[in-house]
Parts: sequence; C-alpha cells; structure tokens
Amino acid sequence: MNKKMNITFIKKSKGLEPLVMITAYDALFAKLLESSADMILVGDSLNMSFAGKSDTLSSTMEQMLYHTNAVCTGAKNTFIICDMPFGTYTDKKVALKNALRVFQETNADSIKIEGGEDKSSIVEHLVSNGIAVCGHIGLLPQSVRSEGGYKVKGKTKEEEIQLIKDAKAIESAGAFAIVIEGVKANVAAKVASSVDVPVIGIGAGVDVDGQVLVFSDMLGLFEEFTPKFVKKYMNGASLVKDSISNYAKEVKSKEFPSEKYTY
Repeated sequence: MNKKMNITFIKKSKGLEPLVMITAYDALFAKLLESSADMILVGDSLNMSFAGKSDTLSSTMEQMLYHTNAVCTGAKNTFIICDMPFGTYTDKKVALKNALRVFQETNADSIKIEGGEDKSSIVEHLVSNGIAVCGHIGLLPQSVRSEGGYKVKGKTKEEEIQLIKDAKAIESAGAFAIVIEGVKANVAAKVASSVDVPVIGIGAGVDVDGQVLVFSDMLGLFEEFTPKFVKKYMNGASLVKDSISNYAKEVKSKEFPSEKYTY
C-alpha cells in the first residue's frame, strides 16, 4: 500500500518524478486507481460523465460532496482533491462557506478552483483559513459559455504573459499546486518553470510536473467525444458492451445460470 501524499511532499516533488493525478467519482473506481494515482481529483467533469450533461456548469455542492465522500471511502490512502463547482466561489465569503463544507463534511485533503489573477485574493483568503487549495489556469471548463467554447490558450504572446502572471499570482496566494489545462506545450513549460509549486498538465504537453486525465476518457468509457489530448489506454465501452451482450444472450438461451452458478 502506497503511503498517502501530503501537501509538503507534493510541493517538494517539483522537478522530480512527475505526479500522477486521475479523476474518480465513486468508491469502486477510486479503490482501483489508488495503487497508481498520487492524487485523485473528484472533478466536476462528473456532471458530464455521470450525469450526462453537456458541460460542468450545473454541478452542485451536494453532488460534489456526495461523490467526494464516496471517493474518500474507496481511496483512504490517496490525496483527494474536490473540485469546487461553478458559482460556489464567487467571492471570499461564499468561497469560504462552501470550502468549509468540503472540509467538514468529507475527508478531502484539498479543494480546486478555476481562475488566475482574478481569483488569487479568494485563494489567499481560503488558505489563510486553513483550506488547502489547488489552482486551475488556462482553459477553464466553467467558462465554456462565456468564452463560446473550449479554447486552447497560449497561442499569443499576450496569453503567454497572462498565464505566467496567473500562475505566479495563484502560487503567491498560497496554492500548493496548479492544474494547467488546454495550453500550448511550449507555453505550459514556461509557466511550470516560472513557479516553485507543481504544475499538473491536462492537454498541456509533457514539460510540466505531472499529468491528470479523466478516468472515463482514458479508459474509453465516455463515447460522446474524445479531446485531442486524451490517450485511450483501454477500449472500455466496447468491452463493457460485449460483456453485457454475452450476458443477455446467455440469459435468453438459458445458458446462464448453469449448474456452476446455482445453489
């Protein structure tokens, strides 16, 4: 059994062995992931993978708390991060109220919020009140409607400069790590080298301090679409469908349950 990481260890891992982060939404998969994942993110992406929504924006605190508790139960020895859903950290007061719920009602080790310089004061307020915060910059899924889609960042010099400012602001505010999503690889590398905390990439190239993927994407379970940055390590949907089809055929033919599976 792997020793559970803590914030001190995570921060000291900067520039050493890359960190492995994977999303999970339930106890079953959390337990399966625990032996390989340094950190598990209970992402608001569950609103799409589990709830079938078109984006993450309608996820709720109750939803995130429920799934975070399930993941904490399944992976007791893994560092757990709870995504703060859209609208739950609009200002310092609201953010602290909701972040305290995560810490009081689950065993999560930290929360994650989206935003750069514009959210740094909120990050600082949370950290000063005992909340461990992981930042998230670059492509922000919770801004998909305001930006008119999922748009890769770092294509211009202005965006590069802003991303570095965002990372430094979130680091200065006290975040122990930063997720960087959907950013040109060469720019993400510059961002990672500009701060002393680990920068975890998703669609941001290899020259960062770790990687995160949504488990249902990497296992080929989510069929609606596949982002360019996702490598499918298993064709899960086909395997599941084939297995269920075989079960259905055996039920219809009365091949199952055979004597072996009968009391």
